[in-house]
Amino acid sequence: MNVKDFDYHLPEHLIAQHPLKDRTASRLLVLDRTTGDIRDEMFTQFIDYLHPGDVLVLNDSKVIPARLFGSKIETGGAIEMVLLRDLGNQYYETLVKKARTVREGTRVTFGDGALIAECVEVCDEGIRIMKLHYEGVLLTLLDQLGTMPLPPYIKAKLDEPERYQTVYSKHAGSAAAPTAGLHFTQNYLQKIREKGVVIVPVTLHVGLGTFRPVSVEKVEDHTMHGEYYTMPNETAAIINQAKQENRRIVAVGTTSMRTLETCAFENGVKAQSGMSDIFITPGFRFQVVDALLTNFHLPKSTLLMLVSAFASREYIFNAYHHAIKHAYRFFSFGDAMFLTDLKK
Repeated sequence: MNVKDFDYHLPEHLIAQHPLKDRTASRLLVLDRTTGDIRDEMFTQFIDYLHPGDVLVLNDSKVIPARLFGSKIETGGAIEMVLLRDLGNQYYETLVKKARTVREGTRVTFGDGALIAECVEVCDEGIRIMKLHYEGVLLTLLDQLGTMPLPPYIKAKLDEPERYQTVYSKHAGSAAAPTAGLHFTQNYLQKIREKGVVIVPVTLHVGLGTFRPVSVEKVEDHTMHGEYYTMPNETAAIINQAKQENRRIVAVGTTSMRTLETCAFENGVKAQSGMSDIFITPGFRFQVVDALLTNFHLPKSTLLMLVSAFASREYIFNAYHHAIKHAYRFFSFGDAMFLTDLKK
């Protein structure tokens, strides 16, 4: 497969720059993944497509203020750095802008020395392994020094950082939000529970694997970057019982889907933690997920390939052209899309 087969033209004015005042006020495009049929709904109608007994799976990862602006101790040159993944013992995988100026031994200071990052390894595509030097608790320090790592296509200032956070976020560690979950409020989740839907968490810390651009020509040549995930025991038990009883597993977001399919095991899932580098492309055999709530994804992205695997490339691109024609809002703060089999 060619990466260019997953390209499309999106008018820039359709890229949502701000979250809506009401999280549940987004539109919802419903796509029957078996027939290609399209319905235009509002997100508040998502509950109408859920059945009692369904298991709704949320990614409860919490975005950390991972974007830092500092300067090189040696030269004073400005440096922008995003913390991607905690490697333990104060070592972090980071993404550095204009990284060619950061070599092994380079030291970067943030907050007048409150945090110092020392480059210990140079990797490809702007990745640098940094040893962080600081006193106290890193997350507390990041609250003081860092900013939310908004995607580069969002140019507007985010007045309320919590709007780039799901209302159920719990475990800190993501460098980007699992954006399908941004549409939910606690009240709406309660209404879903009252309908008889079981809501369970998984954790996948969103890192480079989710939003890294595909820079190769052939899809098969792209290498996914590992992201840390956890499938809790209780979640696995609930999912496995639901699978045995032929009840639906509904993933909220591609990160939840990737976690579920990473843990697929004998008509269910296995409780485990680790690094996932699963790359879902057309031809993938889904073992766990029956329906997917997601947002609209960037051209030529791995996430567009994932949804094209779950429905079909033809159906997805028809739906995207429909969304563009009808002025849906795209990407992180945009509208939602529900991929399901309407007969089930």
